[in-house]
Amino acid sequence: MSAGRVLVVDDDPQIRRAMRTTLTANAYEVSVARSGEEALEQIRREKYDLVLLDVNMPGMGGFEACHEIRAGSEVAIIMLTVRNAEKDKVEALDAGADDYITKPFGTPELLARIRAVLRRVPAATESSPGRLDLGEVEIDWEARQVKCGKRATRLTPKELDLLRYMTAHPNKTISHRQLLQAVWGPDYGEEVEYLRVFVNRLRRKLEPDPLEPRYLLTEPWAGYRLRLPEKE
Repeated sequence: MSAGRVLVVDDDPQIRRAMRTTLTANAYEVSVARSGEEALEQIRREKYDLVLLDVNMPGMGGFEACHEIRAGSEVAIIMLTVRNAEKDKVEALDAGADDYITKPFGTPELLARIRAVLRRVPAATESSPGRLDLGEVEIDWEARQVKCGKRATRLTPKELDLLRYMTAHPNKTISHRQLLQAVWGPDYGEEVEYLRVFVNRLRRKLEPDPLEPRYLLTEPWAGYRLRLPEKE
């Protein structure tokens, strides 16, 4: 049984071969691409669960490729790079990646990161409505869509997981660690920059004014809180 379909995008043939061998041995179906342009062509033709995307490639670089992939697809994306500065992590996440891993990395770390981005947060089934109204903003869970006035935008799977978890704990401050471990997994907890980027992405989609958020609130030094409008 396949663990998922993975597209490995790297201009180094040795890395492509090593990744294919490792992932195939762990029950993943693996395709490869040598460039961002080639990856985009394959993603248009085939459906993948995950893209492992190198940052440093000739032609279309990894950040640009990530933007292009994310513009038309909700596929999970992990970016691979030799750089480990926080600004590079933030740039990768802001480009639309779900996670970031620094070379060189070991097989256990790679597999753990893959499991983390592919895991889904269970939806609350008890009296869980198909839609959530936040004043003039409507969230359609099934369509994975946010409507704010006449503007409609799609939620990526990780954005959806984060928002679903916060919706299940409304009007309560949820700590950074709790959010990270609930949405990404138990190996996470210190990656506060992940939350900053994803919360900002969500605000751009669901807040009428992202700079003055009404619903997705920051609790300084503590975490985040989803404020639901009071029912009349």
